Amino acid sequence: MPSTALIVIDMINTYEHEDAEVLVASVREALPGIATLIEHARASASPVVYVNDNFGEWRSHHGEILDAALAGRHRSLVEPVVPDENSLFVVKARHSIFFETPLAYLLGQLKAERLVLCGQVTEQCVLYSALDAHIRHFDVVVPDDAVAHIDADLADAALQMMSRNMSADVCTVKDVEFDG
Repeated sequence: MPSTALIVIDMINTYEHEDAEVLVASVREALPGIATLIEHARASASPVVYVNDNFGEWRSHHGEILDAALAGRHRSLVEPVVPDENSLFVVKARHSIFFETPLAYLLGQLKAERLVLCGQVTEQCVLYSALDAHIRHFDVVVPDDAVAHIDADLADAALQMMSRNMSADVCTVKDVEFDG
């Protein structure tokens, strides 16, 4: 099995944006799966890389982003997925985890060939990140019970696109294996 990295997308979140209330319900459903993936990746010593929006705060770093999210009104959605001391953290400003970030370089250093994507939002950041991973020749895995959405119909379409057009393995959390 190729070297696998877990990528946790935008889960360190204050939920203070336009679609937050719709998103929160879906995050609650996806949260157990995301937490399970993090636990399994850590147990197998596979890299866990958080890639998170900076929310337009160009002076922010991961500690400030985490502190703001934990101080927010949806702290319970952040606590189960807090990065540990071995987690890696990349700050992004746009939808794709790769767009103008050092992630591709980091994954090269980790010798990762397979990426398990989880987090939010399925029809936005997860979709664009899966496409960018695919064109960079990574094997992509997207557990459909570990991604959250704003629009269920668009999320379903996005998962179909990832499977059909990007050769992503769209599966469930229980089907994901980490190699360490």
